[in-house]
Formats: sequence, structure tokens, C-alpha cells
Amino acid sequence: MDINEELIKKADIQKIAEEGARIYEEIKINYEPKNNGKFLAIDIDSRKDYLGETSAEALELARQNHSDKVFYVVKIGFDAAETMAEFFVDKQ
Repeated sequence: MDINEELIKKADIQKIAEEGARIYEEIKINYEPKNNGKFLAIDIDSRKDYLGETSAEALELARQNHSDKVFYVVKIGFDAAETMAEFFVDKQ
């Protein structure tokens, strides 16, 4: 089993999804509508968010600051019914 699988198994995915969505609701005014279609990776522990043109870019920015974390990634300007939250794990 690689480190990604181990981190995902240990992560409380439901907590990350719920807390990530709550954090996004609090900060989305800072991003919508000017950044609609871009992505935010959110570290629910530090509440720090990382903006990228793609989910991969947002995740890469997050990984530079927080290794070994599972992030909540959301597409800006889309509600939960329109997009799917993605969970990413640092590959280091």
C-alpha cells in the first residue's frame, strides 16, 4: 500500500467534505463571481486555500505548503449539485 492509500484510509473523508464545504461557504464571497470556473484547494485544518486555474494547479500549490494532507477541492461558482468535490492526497 502506498502513502496515498494510507492517508486516504486514515482520513475522515466525511469530515473533510463537510468542513471544506462550510469553509468554502464562508469565503466564497472573496472569489465569486470573478474567479468562477477556477478551483480552490482547501486545507480544513489551517483553513488556508489555494487558487488554481485547474484542480491540479490548486492542489500543487497546496502541496507546496502542506505535505501529507488530504484537501477539499471545489470548483468556484458551482454548487454541490453541479460539481463534485474532489479529494487529493500529497504524493510525497
